Formats: sequence, structure tokens, C-alpha cells
Amino acid sequence: MRILFLTHAFNSLTQRLYVELTARGHEVSVEFDIHDSVSEEAVRLFRPDLILAPFLKRAIPESIWRQQRCLVVHPGIVGDRGPSALDWAVQDDERTWGVTVLEAVGELDAGPVRAAVEFPMRAASKASLYRNEVTEAALNAVLLAIERLPGGQASPGPADPAPSPVRGRLRPRMRQADRAIDWKHDDSATVLRKIRAADGVPGVLDELYSEAVYLFDAHEEDTIRGGRPGEIIARRGGAILRATFDGAVWIGHLWRKPQGQPTLKLPATQVLADKLIDVPELATPLEHAAGRTYREIWYEEHGTVGYLHFPFYNGAMSTQQCERLRLAFQRVALRPTRVIVLMGGPDFWSNGIHLNAIEAAATPADESWANINAIDDLTREILTCRTHLTLAALQGNAGAGGVFLALAADRVLARRGVVLNPHYKSMGNLHGSEYWTYLLPRRVPRDVAAGLVGNRLPLGALQAAALGLIDGCEGDDVAGFRRFVDAQALAMAAAPAFEAALARKLEARDADERARPLQDYRREELERMRLNFYGFDPSYHVARYHFVFKVPKSRTPLYLARHRLRMTQTTRGDPGPGETGVYAATLPGIAATGRVSCTAGE
Repeated sequence: MRILFLTHAFNSLTQRLYVELTARGHEVSVEFDIHDSVSEEAVRLFRPDLILAPFLKRAIPESIWRQQRCLVVHPGIVGDRGPSALDWAVQDDERTWGVTVLEAVGELDAGPVRAAVEFPMRAASKASLYRNEVTEAALNAVLLAIERLPGGQASPGPADPAPSPVRGRLRPRMRQADRAIDWKHDDSATVLRKIRAADGVPGVLDELYSEAVYLFDAHEEDTIRGGRPGEIIARRGGAILRATFDGAVWIGHLWRKPQGQPTLKLPATQVLADKLIDVPELATPLEHAAGRTYREIWYEEHGTVGYLHFPFYNGAMSTQQCERLRLAFQRVALRPTRVIVLMGGPDFWSNGIHLNAIEAAATPADESWANINAIDDLTREILTCRTHLTLAALQGNAGAGGVFLALAADRVLARRGVVLNPHYKSMGNLHGSEYWTYLLPRRVPRDVAAGLVGNRLPLGALQAAALGLIDGCEGDDVAGFRRFVDAQALAMAAAPAFEAALARKLEARDADERARPLQDYRREELERMRLNFYGFDPSYHVARYHFVFKVPKSRTPLYLARHRLRMTQTTRGDPGPGETGVYAATLPGIAATGRVSCTAGE
């Protein structure tokens, strides 16, 4: 089936559906919802059998849905309508929620239901639920809706809140007034729900030190008490601890409310900086913590297997985080264990360098250089570990340098629903480092490696395993994957297999080092990266700026909009891959119109 994705962005849900539907033999092309006329042109060019809208912020034009079958993925239960479905579900502490696939009509979320899947809720942020439970339910609902298409099976009918069995109802867009925290009266659980319901976008508007900020990334604290409700009573890593009337909550990230100039979401301590001089800084317990608390890096041990967790927010790893993780790895490598499992986090394993931290730096080029060297140091530490076998356990998605950091481990396993993006070029033709020119050809043939880093498309865990990029995938959820990882790690640690495997590892590493030292790969990669950071072509800096400030797309990149390839190749108006085009930029210090790579903003 020819399926056209009409979407606001190529987000995690859209990527997962893209991977799964193409793997099932469907021909999929993508068009960003930029303007009615652009979407209409995409339909004419591709002539799809089905239009699927995984992530839209406005209604599909009537000129399209009246002529084509259009299915819309809505992150709400049957009968639910409105743009803040998941926000309300989290804030109202719903016990179950769901995803509904509806036919498009003139009114948002009001069309006939073609499939619906529900799931139990958990105490987590909106963003985490979206990446996990919502994505799995959406995939199952879309597959069910497609399965029903040929037979013409009747739908349950339009979403209607009137019948009593239907829980869903029309809800308005959640406003900041609905999200506002009353620090004097809201208990810790309520504060957590409000911030989690706004995580990702838009955050909860609040005030700190007479400055308007949005709050994100909330975590429980079970033991520390004290202070007036709302007061900052401690800090740890990048997070601040604020008192509530019955306890305290950690807040990991803040975003200054823009006052003319754009601002960035950053670690809370970085945003508040010198205002926190008198706030006590707490040590981070790596191994043992009394109850729930905030830790960016933590370690647990079960027999001969150690598990190193690093659930960095959105999978981004700053210079300081890379250095802390490297020191933590060194420390756990001194333990009398046999296998170190690198767990990442449940939402992301790693997405490589921290673009927001780089953009916020006084000199982004210098911070880019420091960050790539820090993640290279971490990669080398894992790759050259001579005392343990290492296992990268990808509970969540990984992208760019995060994929190649995982490949530094001796074995790589992924949850079945994980999506990988093993490439850098979408960030302004960035070359990348993390020893990828050594690590990738170890696992796949060079022509496959060139395709992976060059096509800029997502790769599912099953596809990655079939290619040999990773060693296996299992588990439909994080808990199931963890059981699989535990069994695999114990098998790796078992004698005498462990001794033989460690000996083979060391022999292979020493042979590779004699053939070509790791430092040669790093030097060659960093020579290319230096040009990306400091060279005459500003593509990386333009792309980073557009990414972190979420500049709306002006067109769909051709590697996604395959229906436009032929048109582009026969006209002069739109440069093809690898060609040069004029790209408008609004960066300080860069000309308003510069000749840069056509992929600069993709």
C-alpha cells in the first residue's frame, strides 16, 4: 500500500510508524504539514492509497480528506477530543488511557473511529508516556485500522461523549492557569503530576527569584524535608530541590520565559547560576540511595553483573555529563564483577552531544569541540576496558553519536520497539566522531555502513539486528527487556565462558590496535569535525540553531519526501541531496542569506 504521512514533524512516534510500516512492505513517503497547497501537491505527486496523520497540530484540509481516505492518530481514548489529551490524562491521574485512530473530517478528532487501543497509565511524564505506551498503542491501532480497510469493516461510529459507556469527552486546550502550582496547598504528588503533564511542551509557568520560568523534568524525593513551600532547599547535578508542604520535589530543567530574545531549556542550576550560591549542593549517591531521589547516574549490582544507569534528559550528554559518566564507569570497573551493563535510560539510551548546552555556551564552536572530545573519551574508556565484558542495553531510542557510543560495548541489545538513527548528516552534514569509522565497519560491511550514515533514515531494532548492527532485540516493554538483559548478562558472566570471551576480546582489540591505533581513527574524525565547528561552511551552526529553537520547517527534506525526488531532479528550484542551495539564516554573526548545504535546516 502507498501511504503518505502528513505530519507536523518527524517525531519519535512518526519514526516508529515509518519503520514498522516500511518493514511490512508498505511504500511510505512523508510530507510536513506546512501549508494546504503544499499538502495538496504532495497528494497529487504521490497518489497514495492512504494518508496517515501521526502527529498533526491542525485539521487536514477538506480538499484532501474529501477526496482521499485519511486516518488521524489521536493520543486519547474513544470520545476524547482536543489538543491536550495526554496532558489532561496525566494531570487528572487517569488509571488507563489509550490511542484512537479516526477518519479525518472537518472537525478535529470527531471522525468515525477505525481502531482504538487502551493501556494502563504509570507515574511518568507526558513525554515518557508518549514515547512508550502511546507509541506502542498507536502502532497497534494503526495496524488494526489498516487491516480493517480492505474488508470495509464498519467503524464504531463518530466520537461522541454523550453515550454513558464512552469515557472520553471534548476537553479544551490546557492553559497555564490549569497547570499553575499552588505551592502553599499542592502536595508533592500534585506538583509532580502538574509538571509531568507539561513535560516536553509547554512546561509549567512559575516564578523563581522574581523571574518567569517554565518548569520541566520533575522527580520524587522521599527523605529530604524542610523549607517554606516553593523554596529551593538543595541542588544536585543540574537539578534544584523545592520544598512542598508535605515534602519536596526535584526539578531538573528550566526554560526562561522569552522576553524578546529566544531562550533555551537548560539544567535548572545553569539557568539560575549565581542565584544558587547559598543553596547547599548535595553529593550524588552512585550506588545506594535511601528511597526515591534525583540521580543522573546510578549503579546497582547483582552478583557478578553491574548495571550503570544514565537516564539523561532527552538523551543529550553535555561535556560535564560525559566526564561524570566516564568517571563512574572507571569506578564500577574496579568492582569484582564480570559484566558491566550500560543501561542508559528508559526513554533514551543516548542521543550524543548536548546541542542545547552548546547553543547556550559563550562560544558554541568551542563547546562543540569540548563536548565531542568528552564523548570520545567516554567511548574509548568503554572500548578499551580490559577487566570486564560490557553490554549496552538499549531500553530506549538512540541517535547520532549515542548509537556509536553503544557500539563501543562488546554486545549490544535493544528493546524490540527501539528506533535507532545511526547518522549525523541531518545536523548540517556533521561528520561525527565517537570512533564510528572504526566501530561501524566492525559490525557491518562498508557499503552497508555508508548507507546507514548517509541515508538519514530511522532504523528499527529488528532491522538493526538483521543487519548485524546490534546483537539482538527482545521485549515488548521496558520490564520485559530488562528480564531479557538480566538473562543475557548472567550468561556472559558465567564461567568458563567469561574467561574465554574476555581473552578473545583482548586479543582482538590488541590485534586491531597493531593494525591501526584507535588514536588514528579519532584524529581523522576530529579533523573533519574541526571543519564542521570552525570551518567556512556554517551548516552545522545553522542546523543546530534551527533544531534547538524549533524553527518551523519550510519544506520536507527529500530523503523523507520521496514523492518529490523526481520533481526536484527535473527542476532547478530545489537542490537535491549533496547539491548547494541558498538557505536563509537568522543567526547572529551569519549573513541573512548564505550559501550552505541544502541539508542545513533538516
